[in-house]
Amino acid sequence: MGMSDSTPRPRMPASIWALGFVSLLMDISSEMIHSLLPLFMVSVLGASALAVGLIEGAAEATALIVKVFSGVVSDYFRRRKWLAVAGYALGAFTKPVFALSSSLALVLAARVTDRIGKGLRGAPRDALVADLAPPQIRGAAFGLRQSLDTVGAFVGPLAAVGLMLLWSNDFRAVFWVAVIPGLLAVALLIFGVREPERDADRAQRTNPIRSDSLARLPRAYWLVVGIGALATLARFSEAFLVLRAQQGGMPVAWVPLVLVAMNIVYSLAAFPFGRLSDRVSHAKLLMLGLLVLIAADLVLASGNHWTVVLVGVLLWGLHMGITQGLLATMVADTAPDDLRGTAFGFFNLVSGIAMLAASAIAGFLWDRFGAEFTFYAGAAFCALTLVGLALRPVSNATRAA
Repeated sequence: MGMSDSTPRPRMPASIWALGFVSLLMDISSEMIHSLLPLFMVSVLGASALAVGLIEGAAEATALIVKVFSGVVSDYFRRRKWLAVAGYALGAFTKPVFALSSSLALVLAARVTDRIGKGLRGAPRDALVADLAPPQIRGAAFGLRQSLDTVGAFVGPLAAVGLMLLWSNDFRAVFWVAVIPGLLAVALLIFGVREPERDADRAQRTNPIRSDSLARLPRAYWLVVGIGALATLARFSEAFLVLRAQQGGMPVAWVPLVLVAMNIVYSLAAFPFGRLSDRVSHAKLLMLGLLVLIAADLVLASGNHWTVVLVGVLLWGLHMGITQGLLATMVADTAPDDLRGTAFGFFNLVSGIAMLAASAIAGFLWDRFGAEFTFYAGAAFCALTLVGLALRPVSNATRAA
């Protein structure tokens, strides 16, 4: 469990702050594009909701699956920073492809390549946060990085709205501007983050994906993986929040404000709930997050007027703030420190498969039965996850010094 209130909390390492600002800059770059991309695909390239769901699901699943390999490699070489640099650089250098895209195939290629970059950096970066953070404030460290990341996730769409209004809905011009913060993120990671020293003796290296290594990942870890996958099935791509807002007649230039609203709540919630996770039951906190997601789905299913969509989106952001840093903390707490990269990788592999399935199912239900049915299905998956948590409760791991 967490520390007693009389125990002084260690200071947050400067490199964790730097990692947070790296995430912030890259998210500004990515979200300037992603907040407009569903509308660009539908209105400029003529895509269906199913096509949007498949492209989004394939892109996000690719990112999560690639994390397996990057996590394993970072454990094997006991070096995480330069793999993260490679991932951020790939993300930055694929941004111009969106501006040049004239077909869905090019958008798919750009999205998948961009997400390969995200996959390369994700597991090493999360493992690096766990390496850098004193165990007593690990939840707060993940919450801080997630909070700064999410500041970028609402600044990006805000910038997109402003530029769309300024440039008369010129999607491609906005996509070009997104290249700049991506390059700044790479520079900050290279010069602003110091990786902790660790024993890199080659003779002691083992392959993290050998059966004897994987056998060291405890049952508690695999339970977290299963719960995380069910939660991902309940939460399909945010592209469908954007499409729901458009259904209500919101002008195209203003639609990214949906993601701004979601991410403001997400950012404000992530750090305090991260700190709370250092003190309270992880299972109860996760159940609270799932109840909030059920409420979000039911609100979004009830109508598409902008006020209704806004309430649903704010609840969705609160759910993300409660659960995303918490799940990362649960992975870090249940995995041996020399297998952290691998542990984050496998967690994200399973979540990636679930994300692909969830977004494809959501797109199919949207096209065949309508938006309402899609959100009701999300609520049903969420209820299933709650049942799973009730049957297999997850207890807080004992933190080692």
